[in-house]
Amino acid sequence: MGAQIRVGLFAAVLLLLSMPAQADSLRCSGGTVEEGDSRVSLLQKCGPPQLQDSFCAPVFQNKSLVPVPEPFASSAVPCQQVDDWIYDRGRGNLMATVRIRSGAVQSIRIQRQPN
Repeated sequence: MGAQIRVGLFAAVLLLLSMPAQADSLRCSGGTVEEGDSRVSLLQKCGPPQLQDSFCAPVFQNKSLVPVPEPFASSAVPCQQVDDWIYDRGRGNLMATVRIRSGAVQSIRIQRQPN
């Protein structure tokens, strides 16, 4: 019976390690960055990212999952700029992907490789 419990615990640990970690903060040499911090604060605390990507995210109407339809989407309600900044935190540490929307940190994901 003890062997079955150990195998079950081992499987649970492996499952947790294979999932990407979610974080609300990122510790850098200049301080800790949290969701809601400004882009300037992120740059001041962590410096420039190793990689960065930008895209234009659709704007949704009335906080629903229905995007604003054309032709309004391109003229009256343009898309919103979103940046993903990737920080390589060094040997033995997972990479951090910081999503910036409207000039503020929207989310911080810690994982083996960026998505």
